[in-house]
Amino acid sequence: MDFLSSAAISASGMEAERVRLDVSALNLANAHTTRTADGGVFRPLRAIIGTAQIAPMFSGALAKSVAGVEVQGYQELDVKPRLAYEPGHPDADKSGFVAYPGVNSTIEMLDVLGALRAYESNVAAFNAAKSMAIKALDIGGRS
Repeated sequence: MDFLSSAAISASGMEAERVRLDVSALNLANAHTTRTADGGVFRPLRAIIGTAQIAPMFSGALAKSVAGVEVQGYQELDVKPRLAYEPGHPDADKSGFVAYPGVNSTIEMLDVLGALRAYESNVAAFNAAKSMAIKALDIGGRS
């Protein structure tokens, strides 16, 4: 595996972790949303991440696809809404209960921390590959 392959794999991992962070941020931002544009309660999401062939970075003789990861879609979680008794709320039902999304802030924050650590790991792998490539160029440049 060459430097470009390592960089592409690390970049795909960083992109996937950024999406995981975006999804958790979306869920946390909508934790108190009582009504979506469709009129229902917001449903928390999860990013589906899987392996994939990454497109080559160059064309011609240097073109080579490598295995990496990509976001393959999003899944709405099947969680029940959290009911809160707020009879004065505009979205309250006849009994005075308001349906809030079933967003678990603890789980979301753990996902945020996991995405952050995985992103940092991908950055470290990228920097290690870059450092090895620079040292190899330094060795080859000395005559």
